[in-house]
Amino acid sequence: MRFLLVVALVLLVGCTSGGELAKTIPPSSTTSPSKTSASAPDTTSSPTTAEPAATTTTLPPLKALAYEHIATLAFPVQLTARPGESLSYVITKEGKVWALQDGRVGDTPVLDINKRVKDQKEQGLLSIALSPESPDHLYLHYSANNGDTVVSEFRFISPTEADPGSERVLLHLKQPASNHNGGMIQFAEDGILLLGLGDGGGANDRFGNGQNRDTLLGGLVSLKVRGDPSPTLYSYGLRNPWRFWIDRGLIYIADVGQNSFEEVSVTELVPDINYGWPITEALHCFRPKIGCDTAGLVLPVVEVAHGDAGTCSITGGVVYRGLAIPELEGFYLYSDYCGGYLRGFRFENGEAVDETDFTDQVGVPGRVTSFGVDGHGEVFVATTDSVYKLVAVR
Repeated sequence: MRFLLVVALVLLVGCTSGGELAKTIPPSSTTSPSKTSASAPDTTSSPTTAEPAATTTTLPPLKALAYEHIATLAFPVQLTARPGESLSYVITKEGKVWALQDGRVGDTPVLDINKRVKDQKEQGLLSIALSPESPDHLYLHYSANNGDTVVSEFRFISPTEADPGSERVLLHLKQPASNHNGGMIQFAEDGILLLGLGDGGGANDRFGNGQNRDTLLGGLVSLKVRGDPSPTLYSYGLRNPWRFWIDRGLIYIADVGQNSFEEVSVTELVPDINYGWPITEALHCFRPKIGCDTAGLVLPVVEVAHGDAGTCSITGGVVYRGLAIPELEGFYLYSDYCGGYLRGFRFENGEAVDETDFTDQVGVPGRVTSFGVDGHGEVFVATTDSVYKLVAVR
């Protein structure tokens, strides 16, 4: 993700008239291929996603969506929580983990590793994950002071305090450049920790890692958190997957494009998938520009052109599985660092359907850095200086 250190824009909240839920994205803005190699969702539950419980509550009609300001922080980049719990964790790029409960951020950080983190442009503390099998630990992905990629385990002393001296390094990887460090870590259903890594940086796949299966760069990496971590290349052909999301046997990957297109791919969560970079940029040939061989590649289900509402660097999101806004059930929500909009779609029968732009309702809160869900599946959005909750206006 290409961070642009600017002051966040003022939050604008709006509503649609007549109780309409949203305005559909014009076909010219976003293109969906008619067929992909991904299959429809199965019914397997993911431990990383809060599942809605059965309810008989009748909610008033949904008039619109809105952002509720929750906290002001210095460059928050992710929020996460254990399913069912009221305590959430927010990380800031400088290297701190904060507790968030009842709409309030703790006075002191849960964990502070600022002195180990290089916080510069695309580098910093980039992601947090909580193991579904080990409530005593948390996992962080950060840039070391020399720019290397580090994924480490830390031990909780209490739910609101972790021991900085308990670090156990699972992965330490040399980075050839300061950009395209990827970002996301998330646990899959089988307990394996997945990490998204960029192609090594520069531009135009300078280091030739996109289609190189002998490197971890430019791909999804699997790590075991018990015993020998044994990092292995899970899938490849990615440019800079800043954020991905695992939901019910599927993985949604938002990959940052080169100069023309951003993309979202949806596939079954299986290894050895080739997402195409640098053969393709989204749905278009990149190398070569004409007549590229796309056999065996998984093409995205959505692409967004640069210039569409200020698009420059896609911010991948989450699939909604909460209770407060059942009208959004199954929607994958995403944004863009420069555009700041809120868009979404459902994935059905291998295609993106119900493509919707919610920006007229929620406004543009600023430079959107990330999405997250709390323990009840409700969606939070982070900008360069604030955390917001997505709420219903009824």
